[in-house]
Formats: sequence, structure tokens, C-alpha cells
Amino acid sequence: MAGSIFTHIDHFIATVTFSHPKSNSFPSELLQKLIDTFDRLNTDDKVKVILLQSEGDKAFCAGASFDELLQIDNEAKGKIFFSGFANLINAMRKCSKLIVGRAQGKAVGGGVGILAACDYCFATEASDIKLSELSIGIGPFVIAPAIERKMGVFAFSDLSLDAKSWKTAYWAQKYGLFNRVFENIRDMDEGIDILVHQLSQYNPEALIEMKKIFWQGTEHWDKLLIERAEISGKLVLSEFTKKALSKFKP
Repeated sequence: MAGSIFTHIDHFIATVTFSHPKSNSFPSELLQKLIDTFDRLNTDDKVKVILLQSEGDKAFCAGASFDELLQIDNEAKGKIFFSGFANLINAMRKCSKLIVGRAQGKAVGGGVGILAACDYCFATEASDIKLSELSIGIGPFVIAPAIERKMGVFAFSDLSLDAKSWKTAYWAQKYGLFNRVFENIRDMDEGIDILVHQLSQYNPEALIEMKKIFWQGTEHWDKLLIERAEISGKLVLSEFTKKALSKFKP
């Protein structure tokens, strides 16, 4: 039930695959493994580009572990829990290698944040997205900077305020989350194969400099995202959220 992270490197392409039996969600331990993977690939001379994907043909990522969320009973634990995605987004941001995302299915909450932290994203028509945090009394505070940077304030506000509605993959493409959307996984994977192999043949120094340009102006995120984690860590203890979460407790 802990999930897994697998990395395969071939022809300067690192394919990172994460999986978890609960819709590819992320318990804290699995998040840390993915963070460690990006940190390691950051300095690997055998890697020019990273392809990030999840296992299976259904959900891309259901976000943070709901089981762990239900166990938070003080602010310190809340901050640690929400800092997981803060640290992941910062690891992706600071990784010198370009990260290409592959979304084969739906993404919720932190899963949307992961896609926003990729430098280029492929998706299928099945890759609807949703930010449901407000519906349980918290908010997508940690992932907000990544989504705003990629999609703009309008799209972020539409996603976060309409917390119970799914947005289609084509809507996400319109507002910049996805670069390309395909009818099916096979066609998507063909498109991915072409792009990542092109990138793998380019000057690695040029790719690194492009990554720096893409993320200019985000140097303060190390502090900002942890501050946002503290906000969520407090709100998750509110009476509103406790009542909302009580419906999900076994």
C-alpha cells in the first residue's frame, strides 16, 4: 500500500513512473521518494530530459493521501503533511532537467499541482482536472503558485472556487496546463516519444538555460510554499473541516 517509484534511463531520457493502489495518490513516504528522485536526476549527466508518468490507464494522480489527511490532529502534523507537495513542487522547479508530464487520466488537487510544475505536458481526452480543496474547508494554497504561473489567475480561480466540478482536458489545454491533448493513450505516447527524443539530442547546456528562463521569478518559492503549507495545516483543524472530513472516516 506504500506505492512505488521506478526510474529507467535510456538515451539521455529518464522515465520516472509513480504508482499507488489508491488512484496513484501520494502518501508522505512516496512523495519523499519522488523528491529524492528529482534531486538525484538533477545532477545525473546521463539525463537530459525527464518524463514523469503514473502507472495504469485510469487516474493520473488523486493528490495527497486522504488516509493521512484524516490523521492530522495538530498544527505541526498539518504543516508537515502539506509541506510534502510544497517540497515536491520546489524539487521539480529547481531540477535542472526539463520535465515532461504524461497525463493519461484524471488529476485532482496535488495531482494538478504536479502537472503545473512540469515544463511541458501531454494529456488524453480522459485527463479531466479538479481542485476540490475548498469543499472540505481548506484550499489549494500550496499548489496555487504553480497553477497560477501556468494557467493564470482566471483559470486558477475558476478551478478552485468551482470546487465540485471537473474541467475537461481541452479546457486545461486552452488555459495552458496541457500543451497537447490526444484522443487516446497510444497516440499520446507516440507524440511523447517524438518530443522527448528530440530533446535528448539537443545541447544539454542550452536545455538547462531554458529551464532557468522558464522558472525566473520563482526563487522565493522555498519560503512561500512552506508558508502556504502552514495555512492549510491550521485550516485542516477548523471545525468546518473536521465536520467535512468526518463523513469520510471509517
